[in-house]
Amino acid sequence: MINFQYSRANDVADAVRMIAADPTAKFIAGGTNLIDLMKEDVERPSRLIDISRLPLKTVEPTADGGLRIGALVPNSDLAYHPLVEQRYPLLSSAILAGASQQLRNMASTGGNLLQRTRCAYFYDTVTPCNKREPGSGCSAIGGVNRIHAILGASEACIATHPSDMCVALAALDAKVRVTGPAGERIVAFNDFHRLPGDTPQTDTNLLPDEIVIAVELPPQGFAENYSYLKIRDRLSYAFALVSIAAALELEGDMIKQARLALGGVAHKPWRDTAVEMMLRGQAPKAVNFGRAADLLLRDARGHEHNAFKIELARRGIVRTLTQAAQATPQSQSDKKIR
Repeated sequence: MINFQYSRANDVADAVRMIAADPTAKFIAGGTNLIDLMKEDVERPSRLIDISRLPLKTVEPTADGGLRIGALVPNSDLAYHPLVEQRYPLLSSAILAGASQQLRNMASTGGNLLQRTRCAYFYDTVTPCNKREPGSGCSAIGGVNRIHAILGASEACIATHPSDMCVALAALDAKVRVTGPAGERIVAFNDFHRLPGDTPQTDTNLLPDEIVIAVELPPQGFAENYSYLKIRDRLSYAFALVSIAAALELEGDMIKQARLALGGVAHKPWRDTAVEMMLRGQAPKAVNFGRAADLLLRDARGHEHNAFKIELARRGIVRTLTQAAQATPQSQSDKKIR
């Protein structure tokens, strides 16, 4: 066990003051990822700042007709919240596809955004890892890389972001509200997470002295024509090899608007607005969905053990868009479990 100090923040301003005063400190709420990292000696914070009692646990409509989700809303509460189930069922489906019921009961919305990769080499402190120790090398590139990235990777890192929830939030065009010593700011979801480049140790564009306080969804939730597909090695409690969040707005026999995001394939949820623009005005048919998949995967690059993910992603995209077009979303087996 490493030595660390423990503090509890009284309010958001108090949490910001604490983190600004101690750059090696870490916020802790549910702790479903951080505690694992501390046990594996990957994270060694000097102080844990408990934010679990901050008033960030509400889900409420916004003035423009959207939805504001507090950073400390548990994943289970969010998935089963009536406004989410009715207006943003894509988000509910993605959350229920992730982790176990017990973990979803503890995991928070903000923590889900900030969870770190599940790359085995990142967790194994005896192997080189640029994300853990910059400049040491990437063991996954020449190692066992079956679960690793096929898009947006670099010579420094081919790790993937593990979240299901974030894939849906990317497709829904969410925004992240953060605050720090300089005040509040809003970050577009697509700009929140980073690609590895030559600084894979930096996962997000959240500043070291900032805290996530909410996620905001726009009014349009694609509540009718949506689907979330998660392809994994086993049905229960496994991270995605490939996941797809698809949402369509249909007008007659044409696509008026499309949203498409992938998980399990990159260092961040993967979304390309050019693909969505291409689908507009097209008929919701498999041939057009195949063209969209080809465009989305045009820069995909496989490695020794994960090249299969390119074709897997292509077929998954066509299937998920087809399900969305037919208003027959992929079922989640534990949707009935409360």
